[in-house]
Amino acid sequence: QVQLVESGGGLVQAGDSLTLSCAVSGGSQYSMGWFRQAPGKEREYVGIITDSGHENYAVYVKGRFTISRDNAKNTVYLRMNSMTPEDTAVYYCARFRSGLWAHTSNYDAWGQGTQVTVSS
Repeated sequence: QVQLVESGGGLVQAGDSLTLSCAVSGGSQYSMGWFRQAPGKEREYVGIITDSGHENYAVYVKGRFTISRDNAKNTVYLRMNSMTPEDTAVYYCARFRSGLWAHTSNYDAWGQGTQVTVSS
């Protein structure tokens, strides 16, 4: 059974950068997505890296965020640059199964999340 553990969250200032990690155990290479959820809001799509290495991003993070993976370490990363207070949320990684990338229902395993707070 796959297990996902996020780490790397914290408090940063606007304009700073931060890298989150998602350690994947219990399976082989998957397409992995990142989502985030701010207080009082629905969980929203951030981006995905497929098992073949293709990347896709939500428009509100494209050009600032980058997803990468180290298959030898079974880890997926989310690099966040030029952060703004609007990026404040709990960030989740998830295993993609099929369908549209942006839909939470198409992911069948989730990490516990890591809090990211961006101060102005």
